[in-house]
Amino acid sequence: MMTNLLNRRMRVLATGAAMALLLAAAPAALAATPADTLVQAWAIDDIITLDPGEAFEISAAEMTANTYSKLVELDIADTSKVVGDLAESWTVSDDGMTYTFKLKSGLKFASGNPITAADVAFSFERAVKLDKSPAFLLTQFGLTGDNVTEKAKAADDTTFVLVVDKAYAPSFVLNVLTSTVASVVDKALVMEKAKAVTPTAEYKYDTDFGNEFLKTGYAGSGPFKIREWRANEVVVMERNDNYYGEKPTLNRVIYRYMKESAGQRLALENGDVDVARNLEPGDIEAVSKKDGIAITSAPKGTVYYFSLNQKNPNLAKPEVVEAMKYLVDYDAIGETLIKGIGTIHQTFLPDGQLGALNDKPYKLDVAKAKELLAKAGLPDGFSVTMDVRNTQPVTGIAENVQQTLAQAGIKLEIIPGDGKQTLTKFRARQHDIYIGQWGSDYFDPNSNAETFTYNPDNSDEGKTKTLAWRNAWDPTDLSAKTQAALLEKDADKRAAIYQDLQKQVLATGPFVMIFQQTEVAGYSSKLKNYKLGPSFDTNFVSAVTKD
Repeated sequence: MMTNLLNRRMRVLATGAAMALLLAAAPAALAATPADTLVQAWAIDDIITLDPGEAFEISAAEMTANTYSKLVELDIADTSKVVGDLAESWTVSDDGMTYTFKLKSGLKFASGNPITAADVAFSFERAVKLDKSPAFLLTQFGLTGDNVTEKAKAADDTTFVLVVDKAYAPSFVLNVLTSTVASVVDKALVMEKAKAVTPTAEYKYDTDFGNEFLKTGYAGSGPFKIREWRANEVVVMERNDNYYGEKPTLNRVIYRYMKESAGQRLALENGDVDVARNLEPGDIEAVSKKDGIAITSAPKGTVYYFSLNQKNPNLAKPEVVEAMKYLVDYDAIGETLIKGIGTIHQTFLPDGQLGALNDKPYKLDVAKAKELLAKAGLPDGFSVTMDVRNTQPVTGIAENVQQTLAQAGIKLEIIPGDGKQTLTKFRARQHDIYIGQWGSDYFDPNSNAETFTYNPDNSDEGKTKTLAWRNAWDPTDLSAKTQAALLEKDADKRAAIYQDLQKQVLATGPFVMIFQQTEVAGYSSKLKNYKLGPSFDTNFVSAVTKD
């Protein structure tokens, strides 16, 4: 086994990829990481695609953020603001419906092709017409496959014009444009790689807009370019020498798939990786005492929850929904499983966003839960399943909840799977209970409010596949309030709407909110400028250097 691994290592090194350390199963067998390469150990099994028009997973968001550019990006120094990325400036018309962006000059894609406003327009067009999971972020502005070429178009090579359907709060529109789906792709390269398809009733276009190619390929302009992704194994990024901004010092960044905290800790201590991203509380404490290792952390706009599919007749009972919220031992979870990596949080807006509440009305109360189950006609409980990604802390939380549910007679079967498996089942509304995490797509409260409270079409054919839709929950009144909040330009009044929405979801929504994440990473002190951002798509690595 070890001989085969070493031979494999030598073959890969011979190709110049410097990827031996990615492939070996035993960290102790590996040498120190190369001086020109950043190696991160991370559970990246949630990646389904690296096409920014389709990607809607946390790990993929970080990859695309480091490899693609957008018109605007979040101001890391002040997350209430956005700053220009490809856009040098922008204006909003007096009626609040036309946004005009002027691009910086001399921009190039990694391919060497010039970046023009036509590439921006194409990127919007393909995302809308592909109509993948994140498309609703753009279609909520009234963009459709039939009108997108008129509503999102190039006025000239350096001027992009976006016309929205309502006078939204400008901060909302601009924040949406910082999300992954607004990444700008190289039109010439993408269409060169595009495949012809036969139009159908559901998809009426004769091209895939390069979707198959971009699942593993690359057509961006960010500081790094994607060299390779192998599912549940590795993502390799290399420096983009055509990047318009300050170019990275490192030649390469490697994300090595490792899901176990103990394995990540050992690899970090042995120098086989530079960063460990999924350390559990005990391992964080241990590595923090090691010479040559530092710890960094950042509060994330990411909340963990479990959700109850309203297609399940038992879970659809209001009393059962409420009982579930009393059958979580929040205190025990906070003191053990998420110690140092999160804080108990029971509302859908994370701390730090406009209107966020920190109400915590629920605690473990088995007697109260039994009373509610009896009112629901289920005095003896019932059996149910929970789909769980087989990483920590979600596995530990699921096992903890399994025990507390049992105290009220609810028999919970845990169905483990990797991130792709559990997400795919959840997105198809085929789960009973799903435990997962939701990271804000952009720094505006609508990002979370919309997904937890908005569901305009609850049928299986519904196109707006928010978390409310995934759980077959039809909160008609809340959906209307969520839409109204987008037109409120007074920040205080807008915050009040989101506070009301949180209270109503807290009381009646089929979501059991558990905690807000604090991302913690252990890293080699050889690294300089390694920082975690307020979201996963702001975990930028272009400034990192190594001694």
